[in-house]
Amino acid sequence: MNKNGQTSLVIVIALLFLVAVALLNIFKIPPQFPVIFLLAVTIFIIAFTNTDAALVILIFSMLLSPELPVGGIRGRAVVLRMDDIFLFVVFLGWLAKMAVNKELALSRVTSLNRPILFYILICLLATGLGILQGYTGYKESFFYLLKYFEYFLLFFMVSNNIKNIRQVRMFTFFILLTCFLVSAYAWQLHLTGVTRVAAPFDGIESGEANTLAGYLLLMIAIVMGLILYSNSVRQRIALLGLLCFMVPPFIFTLSRGAWLGFIPMYISMIILTKKKARHILLICLLIIIVLSPILFPESVYDRISSTFAQGGEVYTVFGRQITFAESGAARIEIWKYVIEKWYKRPILGYGVTGVGFVDSQYARVLGETGLIGFLVFVWLMASIFWEGTRTLNLMKDDWARGLTLGFLAGFIGLLFQAFSASTFIIIRIMEPFWFLTAIVVMLPKIAMFSQKDM
Repeated sequence: MNKNGQTSLVIVIALLFLVAVALLNIFKIPPQFPVIFLLAVTIFIIAFTNTDAALVILIFSMLLSPELPVGGIRGRAVVLRMDDIFLFVVFLGWLAKMAVNKELALSRVTSLNRPILFYILICLLATGLGILQGYTGYKESFFYLLKYFEYFLLFFMVSNNIKNIRQVRMFTFFILLTCFLVSAYAWQLHLTGVTRVAAPFDGIESGEANTLAGYLLLMIAIVMGLILYSNSVRQRIALLGLLCFMVPPFIFTLSRGAWLGFIPMYISMIILTKKKARHILLICLLIIIVLSPILFPESVYDRISSTFAQGGEVYTVFGRQITFAESGAARIEIWKYVIEKWYKRPILGYGVTGVGFVDSQYARVLGETGLIGFLVFVWLMASIFWEGTRTLNLMKDDWARGLTLGFLAGFIGLLFQAFSASTFIIIRIMEPFWFLTAIVVMLPKIAMFSQKDM
């Protein structure tokens, strides 16, 4: 390392230390912070020397790390997870490595860069105005903005770090291994009598079952896509075993929003896959329908029927009166609340956290960033879908096509779950999602690089 490189490294480490001290003093982060800081420094060094190893650590921490409460908004606490910290540390380590090696100018440009940048700017502008006009507090907004932006940092870092298909296969293996561990934990909860299972370190009573359900919805789609396109019998058997191990915990979450998302996920997989695999999926669907009275526990039917339970709120839908239970009624009321608020500030909304806790992604985006932010968000989602379909059509490698198919189907499922949850800001769903997004976006470029090297 030359003198300039050493100077850059010292500057980055000093900045990291100053940021840590600022967070400790300004936001009153808990006393266990010194231990976290030592872990962060270790991970920074790993990221600086071997980014792949740091990303693997990050993959495990996405679902297997605890949380630290640091504040709250109306209706929900603001928490800082260990993986929030690790992500920024890994990013700083990778950035320092790029600076020392003078590779920052070589960062890759993707079609998602522009909508991501516009969405960041809209969030900052709307939140800044919201703080100045008293609609939101700076502390809560700061941490939620960090959560919004860290996913984009992850996408940028992974897309710039991937060089070959070997890395993609390695990262995918560890993503699936993490999913196996999370599913095993969910099984353990279920066998000990827990009614609705959740991910590790998520409070069983805190209603985080929807988070695990959204994560498993994405992972189930990924595994299904790999099964359909795998050319290895041994790999198919292993993936099929993993799928059978994952599906029951998905059911045990009792998340109606994720169950609803499973339907368009499965349908989109049937539509997007090759003809032979389409027949397999249709046969499997028929078997599931016929055997559903045996396959699904009574709690599933109770959960579905409770959606329209008597004694709830009555709403008129297309001229018919329908009774919704408390959970469904609350989501309808949230939309009514957000629309009423939005009428008063339709252009840029109230800023991040400005409308309080809203358990619907689309209502939340509309209330926080107004019509402009909502349209940019739709642009970003459409760009992700476009990139996914482009990769699916361009790739010749069956394994890569299977991964892309699973990603696309899982993405569509999450879009539907987002009507009943803030899916696209939940870290345990979004970190794996944006990691996989970076992989899928980069697959055609990796294939192109491989052909040039041949």
